[in-house]
Amino acid sequence: MATSAVPSDNLPTYKLVVVGDGGVGKSALTIQFFQKIFVPDYDPTIEDSYLKHTEIDNQWAILDVLDTAGQEEFSAMREQYMRTGDGFLIVFSVTDKASFEHVDRFHQLILRVKDRESFPMILVANKVDLMHLRKITREQGKEMATKHNIPYIETSAKDPPLNVDKAFHDLVRVIRLKSQRGLSATDSRKEPEEEEENQMAGRPGHWYPQTSVCDIVMGLGPWAQSP
Repeated sequence: MATSAVPSDNLPTYKLVVVGDGGVGKSALTIQFFQKIFVPDYDPTIEDSYLKHTEIDNQWAILDVLDTAGQEEFSAMREQYMRTGDGFLIVFSVTDKASFEHVDRFHQLILRVKDRESFPMILVANKVDLMHLRKITREQGKEMATKHNIPYIETSAKDPPLNVDKAFHDLVRVIRLKSQRGLSATDSRKEPEEEEENQMAGRPGHWYPQTSVCDIVMGLGPWAQSP
């Protein structure tokens, strides 16, 4: 299918922040989304920012993605970058129980910094390709997402990637929906159409598509910052 030309101006910009414990694959997901490569070994991130023009639901936008540090020694920086975010991907590794247990902490901190009862977020269960090491089930992940009333998606940054683009795109859809309805609105969710890319064919113990994402309603939630 042909892709429409990128508009020259007047594009909404969305500031997306990737949070979660160290070692859960935040950088691998971000690099896979922007560069379409899998980086198995990556130095612990302090803070990396990436900019990309992308088309989501036939509408072009600029995604300004901040990949953040998960290590405790950088925890003092969290409130600063949380203040600027339009939406958050809370990432945990399905092979790391502690990272899953810390989802509550990240969710609560975001709401406290934003001074909101709800805010655009998506729960990302990463490293689902490592089925033999998996400790957190899909059902547990969905229960956590339901508890916080946010969408849930399972991902793998390893080639061929699973749901990497979809995770970032779905967060933009949530931001647009909340912008349209207002941040105090209650989410309404339905089954999304699956994207044909990012299949796990050929991998043992592969995962099948997510079942929860907010309704897609077009709106604008621009965030302006110099690259």
